Formats: sequence, structure tokens, C-alpha cells
Amino acid sequence: ATEFESPRDLLELTEEAPIIRLLNALLMEAVKERASDIHIEPYEKSIDVRFRVDGILRKVLSPPKIIQDALVSRIKIMSDLDIAEKRLPQDGRIRLLVGGKDIDIRVSIIPTSLGERAVLRLLDRRVGILSLEMIGLEGPVLDTFNSALARQNGIILVTGPTGSGKTTTLYASLLKLNTEERNIITVEDPVEYQLKGIGQIQVNPRIGLNFATGLRSILRQDPDVMMVGEIRDLETAEVAVHASLTGHLVLSTLHTNDAPGAITRLIDMGIEPFLVASSLICVLAQRLVRIICPHCRESYSPSPQELEYLGNAIRSENTGLVLYRGQGCDKCMGKGYLGRTGIFELLKVTPDVRSQIVERKDAQAIRLTAINEGFKTLQADGINKILSGITTLEEVLRVTQKDSDS
Repeated sequence: ATEFESPRDLLELTEEAPIIRLLNALLMEAVKERASDIHIEPYEKSIDVRFRVDGILRKVLSPPKIIQDALVSRIKIMSDLDIAEKRLPQDGRIRLLVGGKDIDIRVSIIPTSLGERAVLRLLDRRVGILSLEMIGLEGPVLDTFNSALARQNGIILVTGPTGSGKTTTLYASLLKLNTEERNIITVEDPVEYQLKGIGQIQVNPRIGLNFATGLRSILRQDPDVMMVGEIRDLETAEVAVHASLTGHLVLSTLHTNDAPGAITRLIDMGIEPFLVASSLICVLAQRLVRIICPHCRESYSPSPQELEYLGNAIRSENTGLVLYRGQGCDKCMGKGYLGRTGIFELLKVTPDVRSQIVERKDAQAIRLTAINEGFKTLQADGINKILSGITTLEEVLRVTQKDSDS
């Protein structure tokens, strides 16, 4: 991979520079700003280029419409796609050295009524896999999750919406489990990071290699630990349950709003409740919140509305409570936030929860049973991180508000 030269201001480049330099500049700027995605979106008279930084999209420039085809073609050439095919979606991959960083870029191009739209997802291979502590797990939740990982068999599920950091948590779990004494094999879509000492299978639907067939093949490889990127259907769920009941530890993800919802989702897929109850160890639900920028962090006295939301988490006599927020500075591009961390809720399948599952109780009933046993919700973990000065109330509300509405 060749090193890009450091570009001048992006807007200066737009008019007179070749397409190659413009795309190089975009990639350089995206890496500098720690963007996870670059969106190139066609409109009637221009193109919008947006970066997703810490989970939030922001427009960076609007080049003229005339360069649209050339820009997308350049992306296709770099990702080894068919530049003549403009009617069908295409997926590709680019590996580059950008600003001294080894960047893996996943490319998705789709046809729209106004031209082709491209999204580039950036993965920095040098960042490495984060530990469970580094992603925001702490205290009793971390201890309970570590105990679950120490089990010989059963299913551990990580759940949450797209972009909530589930894959990062799975990789952190594998990092913890990866010892010479264990045989670990994964089925992923895609393989985001190469892990030394772990066998990683990339799914390929074109040749019939999906999560379920990948899992079945792993069972013949004498595994101790199996990780499947996502349980999307009944077939994958059945193989995962079977594997967990025959002496294997299985890690996977689901798309549900909270931890109790993951249990009812498995049953809705068609897995018998008694099998869910006997195979499931725990469910970790999570969201990502932005961290207050340490360079411009300031304290302030909370408003009555903020105090009302924090409610029982603070003692009524604590009248001198101080919260924190970011003012916005050069380091955080004026946003007041720099980086992200997780907020979590961990539902352990205890004997009482197991009974609720077998009786086909709904997610709310399971949640109430768990709360009586000390279960802490996403909101509760969010409040802890607000009071610790890690994030803000606005951030916790942003990522949990939809759950309380539904």
C-alpha cells in the first residue's frame, strides 16, 4: 500500500484537483477525524460527502455533480469492482496505508434514481482489539460477564441495534478467551480483524456458506469456543443451541432493544423455551455513548429537569451535585465529545429467570424478575457514567429514549 501525501484543505482541492487527489484527501481527512464511515450521496445538482464520527453523521463538503461518476468509478477501481455495472449493488474491499495507518475499507455501492451512492467503512487494523474494561464494562457487570466467559458450555448473547458496538464486545470476549488451551473458531460477516490463534471463517452466501453451514463445519473441528457473528434465522439458532448443549461455549449477537427482548426473540424464531432456558447463560445489551472531551470538559449545576431524570440515583440531600459537559475545542472539532464508550445491561439466566422462560412469560415479566434479583438497566448504567463525568444526560437519552418510548 502506498502512503498518501498530506492534502491541503478539502474545499481547495474540489475544483481543480484530479479525482484521485480528491479521494485521497477524503480518506486522509476521514482517518484524521477518526471517522468510521464516509458517505458519498448523489443529489440533483451536487454530491454530499458526509463522515460518521463517534456515531454522528456530519457533512464535510458538497462537490459539483459533474464529478460524481468519476469519483464512484475511482472507488470501484480501488476496490476491484466492475466500473461498467451501474444497475446493481456491488460490495468490495480496499486496503491502504493512510497517514501511517493500515486501513481496511469495506465498500458498498448501490444504484439510486440520482446515480450511484457509495459508503466506505473504515477499520484501523493498528488499533487492535480492545479489552472488556476498555469498552466500558466495569464493576459487578464485568465480574458476572467474566464468570460467564469462564463457563465450559452455553450461549452468551450480545444484543443491541446496528452500530451499538456488539462486534467490538465479541472481539474483546475472544481476546479474554484466547489461550493456548482453547480451540476457538468463528463464523463472521465480514471478518473485521484478524485474531492470531483463532480460526476465522468469512461467510459467502454465493457458494452457500452462511452462518448455519459455517457453524456445522466448526463442530467437526473439535472447538472449545465458537463465535457466530449473528443469529439471523431459526437454522443458525438451532445449530448454536445444539452446540451449546453438547459441551461448547457459543458467543453471538442479536438485534433487540434490550436483554429480556433477546430471550423472547429466540423463542419467536422457533426455539423451544426449555432449550433456550437450558442453553442460555446470559444476555448483554449495549449502546454506545460519546465521551465528554477531556480537553474542554467543564462542570455545571444540573437543572431541575436533569435532577428529576437522575431521580433515585442521587440522594435527595446531595444538593451540591455537579455534572460535566464539553465546551467544544479544536481537539474535538467543537463537538464537546471525543471517542465513545459503552453502557450495558447484563441479564443473567438465574433459576427464577429460567422458570419464566419455560413458562413463556413475556420480556416485561422477565425484566421484572431480573430487577428483583438486582438487574441494572441500560439507563442505570448510563446514569452511573453521567455521575462519573464520562458522558452527558443528552447522550444517554439519545441512545435509550427509543427504548422507553416503545
